[in-house]
Amino acid sequence: MADSWNTDEGEAVYRSRDAVKNMRIRVRIERVTSTAALSQHLQQQVLSQQDRGAIELETLTPPGQTGDNEEELVVGWQEKLFSQYEMELFQNDAACQTPLDRQYHTEVKALNKAKGRRNHRIFTYTDHDRYTACLPFHQLHSTDLLTTTKSSPTFLAERMASIRHRRQDRRTMDCSIPKSKIVNWEPTEEFVKSRHVVNNAMQTMHIMGDLGPSGRLGQKENEYVLATVKTDGSGTVIVKPDFNKGREPYRIVTEGNKREVWRFILENVSPGMQPEEKEREQNMYKDLYVRHKEYLNSLVGQDFEMPPMGILRYLMNGEIVSAKGFEYDDLYIHFFMELPNNWSSLPFQSLSGVTQTCRAKTLGKENVAFFSFPFSFEAFYMTEKESEESVLQWPVIYFKVLSLDSWQRYRTEGYGYLLFPAVPGKHIITCHTWRPLQTGTISALRRFFIGGSPELEDLSYVRIPGTFKGERLSRFGFCTETTGSVTFNLHCIQQARAFVDAAMLKKRRQKVFDQLGGFSQQGAVCTILEAFQRARKKMQEARESLPRDLISATSQLQIESSA
Repeated sequence: MADSWNTDEGEAVYRSRDAVKNMRIRVRIERVTSTAALSQHLQQQVLSQQDRGAIELETLTPPGQTGDNEEELVVGWQEKLFSQYEMELFQNDAACQTPLDRQYHTEVKALNKAKGRRNHRIFTYTDHDRYTACLPFHQLHSTDLLTTTKSSPTFLAERMASIRHRRQDRRTMDCSIPKSKIVNWEPTEEFVKSRHVVNNAMQTMHIMGDLGPSGRLGQKENEYVLATVKTDGSGTVIVKPDFNKGREPYRIVTEGNKREVWRFILENVSPGMQPEEKEREQNMYKDLYVRHKEYLNSLVGQDFEMPPMGILRYLMNGEIVSAKGFEYDDLYIHFFMELPNNWSSLPFQSLSGVTQTCRAKTLGKENVAFFSFPFSFEAFYMTEKESEESVLQWPVIYFKVLSLDSWQRYRTEGYGYLLFPAVPGKHIITCHTWRPLQTGTISALRRFFIGGSPELEDLSYVRIPGTFKGERLSRFGFCTETTGSVTFNLHCIQQARAFVDAAMLKKRRQKVFDQLGGFSQQGAVCTILEAFQRARKKMQEARESLPRDLISATSQLQIESSA
């Protein structure tokens, strides 16, 4: 019969925009005694023998106890239903100590004067009841609940059972602990249990069942948790176990000498919203979203920030990802920006930076140091005179890779540079480095034992020195050694009014693009290719219109002149 039970006791989480006070849960419990199970089993066996004669099998459940063996009730959120034990407890005025107890005393007296309580075995513990936090562990987390086999509590379940729950508005720090000894470096097990606090801001409700024998209701050991419902202020509802939704009922096996089997069903019977109410709520949410959007627009403003006319704004969000292939470990990178003519930056913009020291990790056959060092840069380009012959020069990132050991000896591992990408978007660039090399054994020994190595006085010598003004740069006799590589991850944005100004003429717009967008070189190459294709096409058309004898004579003349 294990297949006829629902053994999934996990909790379910729901989200609802509706108020939680509108939630309704139907709970139905029914006793499944051993004799009743035997009766049902025998009925299924004799169904095949009905053709031989009318066979009737009566249930062995004593008559007159059907109402005591089953009960069905609809429970609302935080609806208080008293148990038999509470009815007897709160009748006595002397047992009422708190204002909540006195309120329950008044309600119990009113129920006694009326027709009595509508529930018999099913009752509830609300979030305000003191019994909610004092329920025994075997009742809140029974190992026989909804299962067919016994199992011992796990280590996590035992730890969670010893947690002290608290309210949101209570303080977590114990005032008796001196501020100078806030950290306990050697906590005992009792200290951990007493200080293990969870921030629990949810409201809880337990739907209970008194599963005691007939005539012996009101005993605390016979109280079992049927369902637990939790909710917070954001519309989250947690139900454990989940609603049946047409599946098999759950099972509870009572403890004691007479182990009885009960089954129960949970159903969500919350009333649905009327179409008028649903439409009214949707309109209310739309109005709320529109007002929130207007509020955000009032904070941000309607005008999109644009640079002035004739100025290119360049934003770069970069990352120094990794470095590999270097001789020594414990690497760090020192980098700085160089702005060419007509480029400027903000006054508070930092033009240099240093990464953290990173130890390399063996990845395959290479040692890789992962920096993941972020940096950002913003620059502006403004032309003084619009000239088609001027070539836009992009800013440069110069960097050098150094190593540092435990004796504070640093060595230069390599130099490199990186041009700002001319095309906006995402770019992953790997820059190879080199370092000056001084010939001889003494230089190698000095680099190994005491650190230090030949360095560049001007880092711009990696590319073109800033002081160079000639036509040819000779580096003859300068000894270098190829070292490793550094990988950059760049996200670039270019902003200018010319990019979005669609009213300008095509020639004028192309001219501004060349000046501000950085595509002057690309535009010149495309123009030359287009002119070459047009000239070639005209030449082919002219050759086709000439006689064949003249074409052959012209070709022969071209060959002789070239020879």
